[in-house]
Amino acid sequence: MRALISVWDKAGLDDFARGLHELGWELVASGKTAATLDELGLPVQRVEELTQSPEMLGGRVKTLHPRVHAGILARRDETDDMATLAEHGIEPFDVVCVNLYPFEQVAARRGVTEAEAVEMIDIGGPSMLRGAAKNFAHVAPVCRPDQYEPLLEELRAGGEISLETRRRLAAEAFSHTAAYEAAIATWFTATEPFPDWLVVSLEKAHDLRYGENPHQRAAYYAERGVRRHLLSRVEQLHGPELSFNNLNDLNGARLLAREFALPACVIVKHANPCGAAVGATVEEAYAKALASDPTSAYGGVVVLNRAVPLSLAEQIAVSADLVFAPGYDDDALAAIRERRKMIRVLLDRERRAGEPGERHYKRVLGGMLVQDSDADIEDREGWKVVAGEVDEAQWGDLVFAWRVCKHVGSNAIVLAKDLATIGIGAGQMSRVDSVRIAVEKAAEFGHDVRGSVLASDAFFPFPDGPQLGLEAGVAAIVQPGGSRRDEEVTAAVAAAGAAMVFTGRRHFRH
Repeated sequence: MRALISVWDKAGLDDFARGLHELGWELVASGKTAATLDELGLPVQRVEELTQSPEMLGGRVKTLHPRVHAGILARRDETDDMATLAEHGIEPFDVVCVNLYPFEQVAARRGVTEAEAVEMIDIGGPSMLRGAAKNFAHVAPVCRPDQYEPLLEELRAGGEISLETRRRLAAEAFSHTAAYEAAIATWFTATEPFPDWLVVSLEKAHDLRYGENPHQRAAYYAERGVRRHLLSRVEQLHGPELSFNNLNDLNGARLLAREFALPACVIVKHANPCGAAVGATVEEAYAKALASDPTSAYGGVVVLNRAVPLSLAEQIAVSADLVFAPGYDDDALAAIRERRKMIRVLLDRERRAGEPGERHYKRVLGGMLVQDSDADIEDREGWKVVAGEVDEAQWGDLVFAWRVCKHVGSNAIVLAKDLATIGIGAGQMSRVDSVRIAVEKAAEFGHDVRGSVLASDAFFPFPDGPQLGLEAGVAAIVQPGGSRRDEEVTAAVAAAGAAMVFTGRRHFRH
């Protein structure tokens, strides 16, 4: 039995190669892999000895040779194939162990040159893996160090690699090379907003118990090649496994929380914020966010942008299903664990910036809708006051409400006061209904709407929506503007003695 080994990542290579050798396998290796096996004291035939051809072009050409690929692709049950090998003195391979040049890691480095990235495009490695995967009926392709030990265990137990294992390894090898090629294609088209061919490569990060409902299977996949994703550098410190709905809500809460530099708290339930606030301390921010809608907050996802102190720990443990923060005091974490077993506690160690040109995908029947991510948010400098006057406190609330409103499902209405939400209307087919819900929510939990501000993610087509808010006591409104009836809406706000500003840009989130 023969194994062809050519690996960039040498992790686990010593145990794998030694294990094969102890089982009586012959080892063939290229370049630095052969040198590593030599250092380990293992007998190894170098590829250049096999091919009778030296490495060329600085190592770019070494395995691209008929004596290598014929040994990989030969079908043992085809008489002609085996006769050809015999005629040319070629021995077949039974295992092809290859991992590829680290293109993604190198290309993602800050300041990397085009030449440096291109040099990390592997040619021979994918060719050997694909050949072995195609011929899985006779050859086992191995592309990751975590496959080594299970393969050795199977060989030690039965003396051979089963067809079922070879088929599974082939699927993994083709997925591996496809993802590799996708990363390269994405790098080449990075400056094109919407190339003719868009290849998205995803890698499974977590299996999930089920999807939105128990009858749906689910898993979380991270997009390859991005610097950060939903669970990058995130550690679960306590609680049961994460669910599909946990992650969906966590995504919405994290996106909103990153809008704020001051101590902030965001509580999300069913993909919409039910409370958000900033405060002088994280305790104040949490109290204000929870007060917005304590009923909806029960069983929700809580995201904080400051470490959790003991004074806050038990409060969160009482009602949250998941808490996400950049740190936990030791006594705070102990208190959460003691208070409630079923709360998920996540520690956020991610400090890297996100992808600036990240695309947004929405699955539809048979395809994807692809758009630019709605990452930016307007600030007050570019806004236009179209009715009344806005004092400094109102400006703070208007900016806050506008940032929250961007993350609420359309049609979105946010009532805010003292840098906290007091009523949110989300996902209604009619904008006026969203206003009604926001006002009713504020009244339900005893919030005084008088002097509050109202944010709308898109323009008001009629004065009826603003009128509901004005009658409840709203003092200022922020909206994009752009309706054919802007003058009517503006006149209604002015007549009520309130203020209104236009941002010039809408933020639908469907």
